[in-house]
Amino acid sequence: MLMRHCLGLALVVGIAVSVAAADQRKEAEAYVEFGIVLAQKGVWSGAIERFSRATEIDPAYAAAWNNLGIGYEQGGRFDEARKAYERALELEPNNTFFLNNYELFREIYDRQNRRRDR
Repeated sequence: MLMRHCLGLALVVGIAVSVAAADQRKEAEAYVEFGIVLAQKGVWSGAIERFSRATEIDPAYAAAWNNLGIGYEQGGRFDEARKAYERALELEPNNTFFLNNYELFREIYDRQNRRRDR
C-alpha cells in the first residue's frame, strides 16, 4: 500500500514539474518572439535583453541561446556571442541552423582576430 502511495505521489510530482517546465518554456518563447521583433527593427540592445531573459527563465532553451549569440555578435560582444552559440550547440548539437550560425560567426571572428595580430 505504501509503495502504491509513493508511486502515485511521484507521478503527481512528475506531472507538476512537467507543467512548470512547459510554463517556463512558454514564457521564454514570448521573450524570444519579442526579441526577434526588436532585432528586425535593429533594436539590438532590447533584443539582447529579451533573449538573455529567456535563457534565465529556461536555461535549456537552445533557440534562446542561439538568438542571444546573434544579438551579442551584432552588438560587437564577440566573447559573449561565442559562449552563447556554444551553449546552444551543447543543448542541441545536431541542430544544423545553430551550427551554421556558429561556423559563420567563427569564420568572421577568426578573420578579425588575424587582422588584429598583423
